[in-house]
Amino acid sequence: MAAWGPASTVPLLRGSHGLPLLHCVHRMFASQTEGELKVTQVLKEKFPRATAIKVTDISGGCGAMYEIKIESEEFKEKRTVQQHQMVNQALKEEIKGMHGLRIFTSVPKS
Repeated sequence: MAAWGPASTVPLLRGSHGLPLLHCVHRMFASQTEGELKVTQVLKEKFPRATAIKVTDISGGCGAMYEIKIESEEFKEKRTVQQHQMVNQALKEEIKGMHGLRIFTSVPKS
């Protein structure tokens, strides 16, 4: 079995003509989409004590699915399911237009 490393991934990163799929990597460095900005703004309003909020459109930019990482004191002493319910409640209007949502919550380290 081959060792895992950058060299072993090269074939996976090539298109049908053997050219690298650089356009797929471009999205990682692009500025936020309108949907990402909107969701980020709502979360900033609903969680004013958040120390970190990161919203990523993981549907390729169409706004169908997002990954949210949020760190806030408001989650302290709450179970993970309660933290996720808080995020879902904050985004209840935005969620109506989504197909999926991945939520990662945490409490800042003191």
